[in-house]
Amino acid sequence: MEQLTFITGNKTYSSWSLRPWLALRKTGRPFREMVVPLYTPGYKDLLLKHSPAGKVPVLRHGERVIWDSLAICEYLAEQFPQAGLWPQDGNARAVARSISAEMHSGFAAIRQAMPFNCRAVGRKPATSSAELRAELDRVQEIWRDARVRFGEGGPWLFGQFCIADAMFAPVALRFVTYGQQLDEDAQVYVNTVRTYSPVREWIAAAEQEVEVIESSEVGQVGAR
Repeated sequence: MEQLTFITGNKTYSSWSLRPWLALRKTGRPFREMVVPLYTPGYKDLLLKHSPAGKVPVLRHGERVIWDSLAICEYLAEQFPQAGLWPQDGNARAVARSISAEMHSGFAAIRQAMPFNCRAVGRKPATSSAELRAELDRVQEIWRDARVRFGEGGPWLFGQFCIADAMFAPVALRFVTYGQQLDEDAQVYVNTVRTYSPVREWIAAAEQEVEVIESSEVGQVGAR
């Protein structure tokens, strides 16, 4: 079997790496992992050796190189169909793909005001705006709709864990970091994400990291 190698950024800060890492874990396949601390001397040159984009995440499967989080997730779903990375039902799968793409391309206000920092708690969003509030509401609407329509088979958006959950997991962890008040159903889903064994494993690894990216250390209460 060709070796799988996953190149990730700092687990503390790299939400884009977390997404396909969770999908890769769902396949059950063994893989080698390489963590590249971002914004450290030489990191870009190192990444360019693995991907023409020079960014994380990257998946190497034998001689194949796949970059971009959603592309990696799609590749894994194609290579390992038995993992069930997309819902089997066609209607559910169409919605799962749509909300995954919406997450991939949108929610700029959340990203800006609430940088991913999974080892931090007790933070506050760096800014407050109507756009941010609308995006926070939209996330909860997406979760609520998926759970009501397709979530009967388990605690995840479509019952069983799939790529849509991997795509939204960093947002759920942001809600923990920044202490967001959520509706009851959204809070239940956040708890499902944060207690998921692979997520807990990721956070535990993040807590062992020593690198600090100052631009992602925002919202500390009492900071000047």
